[in-house]
Amino acid sequence: MTRTRSLAATLLSLSAAALLALVGAGSAHAAPSSSGDKAAPSVASAIVDGTGAADYWTSDRMRAAIPGDVLAGKALERGKSSSAASVLKGPKTKVAGTTGKPSLAQPANPVAHIGKVFFTLGGANYVCSGNAVSAPNKSTVATAGHCLNEGPGAFATNFVFVPAYENGARPYGTWTAKALYTTAQWKGSGDISYDTGFAVMSQLGGKLLTDVVGGSGVAFNEDRGLQYTSYGYPAAKPFSGQRLWSCTGTATNDTNNTAFTTQGIPCDMTGGSSGGPWFIGSGSDGLQNSINSYGYSPKPVMYGPYWGAAIKTAYDIAAAA
Repeated sequence: MTRTRSLAATLLSLSAAALLALVGAGSAHAAPSSSGDKAAPSVASAIVDGTGAADYWTSDRMRAAIPGDVLAGKALERGKSSSAASVLKGPKTKVAGTTGKPSLAQPANPVAHIGKVFFTLGGANYVCSGNAVSAPNKSTVATAGHCLNEGPGAFATNFVFVPAYENGARPYGTWTAKALYTTAQWKGSGDISYDTGFAVMSQLGGKLLTDVVGGSGVAFNEDRGLQYTSYGYPAAKPFSGQRLWSCTGTATNDTNNTAFTTQGIPCDMTGGSSGGPWFIGSGSDGLQNSINSYGYSPKPVMYGPYWGAAIKTAYDIAAAA
C-alpha cells in the first residue's frame, strides 16, 4: 500500500498526513458520503472561551506544537469521502478583500493577514496555518477543518491566530477565538472534500482583526483548473516552521481518489502548512479559494478542497457572527 505523505513526517502537504495514514496504492477505501451541497448545507459550530489562550501559548509551547496534518490523517482513517456531483454546485460568488511558477516551495516575506494557528485537541497542542479574510464582522480567519475540529469529534480549545509570524515574532499580537465553524460534512464524518473551517476572533486591544491586518477577498464555486499560489508555515524537515513559504501552480484533479473532488498544485510544503490559503493568481493579493489540506508521499503535490456551496455557507455564517 502506498502511503500519503504526512505533513509532519515526510514532504507532505499541509493536511497530507491525513491521507498518509489512510490512502493506499493510490486509492482510499472510504465510502461515499450521503450528504452533499445539493441539499441545504448545514454548518457545525462551537462557542469557545478564549480566556487565557494567548497567555497559554508561550514561545516554548509554540515551538513544541505538533503539525496539524496528523489530525487530518486520523479523520481520514475514520471518515468518508464525497461524490464529485455533490460538491460542485452553486453560483459563483466573490467577496472583495480589504488588502491589497515554481513547483517547489519558495521563501516568502511575511504577509500581514497570513499567520500561524495554534490550538489544543485531545490534550495535545497543534500548529497549522491560516488567513484573515474579508467579512462583515472583520474578525474571520480561514483554515483547514482539521485545524479546528477532529472530524468527526470535538472542537479545539486554546485556539489562537498569530498574523505575520516570523522566527517567534508576533508583530500584530496573538488573537484568540470566540467561535469556530466548519461544514457539517467535516464535523460529521471527516469528509476531506469539505476540509475547511473558519474561526471568529475576539477583539485585541479594542480593535477588530482585519482593521489591523487587512483581509483577503474570497471566492466560491469558481472554475476548476485555475492557477493558484498557496502559502503556509511548513514545520517538518527540511522546513522549520519559523517563516512563511509559498507555491504556485495550475490546479489539477486528484486522480488517486477521484471521489474527493479536490484539486492539487505542485508543492512540497510539509506539516504545519495545513490550513494555509490558496489565492487565485500569482500572489497573496488574490481571492482566497481553497486551503492546504493533504498530499501523497513522495509526490510534491498539495491538495485542497473545492470551495462550493457548503463551504460558502460555513463562511457566510462565520462572517456574520
